[in-house]
Amino acid sequence: MTTPESISPQTLRIIDASLNRAAEGLRFLEDTARFLLNDAGLTTQLKTIRHLIITNEWQFQRQLIQSRDAQGDVGARIEVEGCQDKKSLSSAIVANSRRVQEALRTLEEAAKIEGNILPVSSGRFEQARFEMYTIEKNLLARLLRQDKTKQIKGLYAVIDTQSLQGRAHLEITRQVIKGGARIIQLRDKHTSKRDLLPIAQAMQNLCTEQNALFIMNDNLDIALAIKADGLHIGQEDLPVNVARKLAPMDMLIGCSAATIQQAQQAVTDGADYLGVGAMFPTPSKQDVEIIGLELLRQIKQAISVPVVAIGGININNVSEVKKAGADSFAVIGALLGADSPEKAAEAIIKNFEG
Repeated sequence: MTTPESISPQTLRIIDASLNRAAEGLRFLEDTARFLLNDAGLTTQLKTIRHLIITNEWQFQRQLIQSRDAQGDVGARIEVEGCQDKKSLSSAIVANSRRVQEALRTLEEAAKIEGNILPVSSGRFEQARFEMYTIEKNLLARLLRQDKTKQIKGLYAVIDTQSLQGRAHLEITRQVIKGGARIIQLRDKHTSKRDLLPIAQAMQNLCTEQNALFIMNDNLDIALAIKADGLHIGQEDLPVNVARKLAPMDMLIGCSAATIQQAQQAVTDGADYLGVGAMFPTPSKQDVEIIGLELLRQIKQAISVPVVAIGGININNVSEVKKAGADSFAVIGALLGADSPEKAAEAIIKNFEG
């Protein structure tokens, strides 16, 4: 194996610059994932890569530092048009990801020169580089969905076709939005997809006009066709990680969870928010398991994404789910069973906020 003393100063400078470039880019991305996106999974991945490629072998570190020549670096004063332009956070994520990827490629090749000249193998740099391609995509996707995720709060109105009792989807949606709902979900277990598609499209258009989120329940194909803001799936539906791969980067994915393990797995797989319940007995689902408020508290403490309490929530108990930590609350019967869904929405929101 080549020793540090036998490596030319020029090669050492290449290695030193590339290591520094990779570490700086990784630190920016790690801090973005940690402090701006509050994503524990991505933060851990980036931190692991950073520690993976940085060697603590003192003799080699000494050689690298000794080889530096910042004053004599001809590239330090070269400016390219556009380099000083103001960047958005998304462009900064892309720029730093590419910076890390390019540095890792340089290190990968340098490690092969005259055998393995680095304490870190070329294979480790290659592995980290391929991981960075996926991390870049995931970081950008989380950023694109961040504004939508922030809207998961307050009343989450579920427009269930069976509970409408013949009333028009669009009119009831209009009423609950007027009453204060900023999240609308279409839930339908029986209508054919051909007939459901135009209903979903009309509801999506209305929500867009009214600055409300539209979430499609279960049907990813319809969600894709109408460019829905989000998709909500259950434990027996398409797995979250599969839906995440198929959905556009800016589409929210919510998942139902009834245990801490289910909640943590859904978040790991890419869920942007969780529907947790059932909180109370509900007429919309028979033989439903009541998990209670204490488990809601525990799940909220265990994850970093918004939690939507579901199941039997009405004007009399909505304050309880707020105290238990719910960011949002899903309602069917207390809205759709009311003479005025608009007034029902106003009243239940008032109790939640109060």
